[in-house]
Amino acid sequence: MKCLLCGQTMKAVLTFRSLLLLKNDDSCLCSDCDSTFERIGEENCPNCMKTGLSTKCQDCQFWCKEEVEVSHRAIFTYNQAMKDFFSRYKFDGDFLLRKVFASVLSEELKKYKEYQFVVIPLSPERLLERGFNQVEGLVEAAGFSFQDLLEKREERASSSKNRSERLATELPFFIKRGVTIPKKVLLIDDIYTTGTTINRVKKLLEESGVEDVKTFSLVR
Repeated sequence: MKCLLCGQTMKAVLTFRSLLLLKNDDSCLCSDCDSTFERIGEENCPNCMKTGLSTKCQDCQFWCKEEVEVSHRAIFTYNQAMKDFFSRYKFDGDFLLRKVFASVLSEELKKYKEYQFVVIPLSPERLLERGFNQVEGLVEAAGFSFQDLLEKREERASSSKNRSERLATELPFFIKRGVTIPKKVLLIDDIYTTGTTINRVKKLLEESGVEDVKTFSLVR
């Protein structure tokens, strides 16, 4: 098997787990590539996992004033290796890379068995341009389904706006007509920066009748 990132052939390594399950570990990365990704450490904001803090960060204090109680979890920091990964996966359209974090995502998402998964959608125009929703790809590769609950209208990409512009913009997301509103939702995105998108959608879901909304991303 070859590493999905660097292409080098990986040798099969027998572990106690693989012997017990009678199969090889399903890693898609060689040890060199795997070591370039940085997991979030123990010292972080208890609400959003911003690193280097032990108390609620300024972003979460802001959202509290906006009547949004942040309850976010993530796995990795946004270092150079992760930036390069998303450049290839999200912007160059290498859809095979959705499998890179499948096993680690699977282990994390198993913790939310009581929740209905909902993915941050792309606008129809952006979906046509990109060819796939990168968050849907990550979730499906991890072996999970999600409820098609949200839609998004076309607007200028949020990455090209500053925070005040994003907050001042009318929320482009809306709930589809005729869908059943679940009681518990895990709202999933790929990257959490200031939380502007995911926390505004969280508030939308709460105002629409969802009793418990938690948020999750691969990267913080």
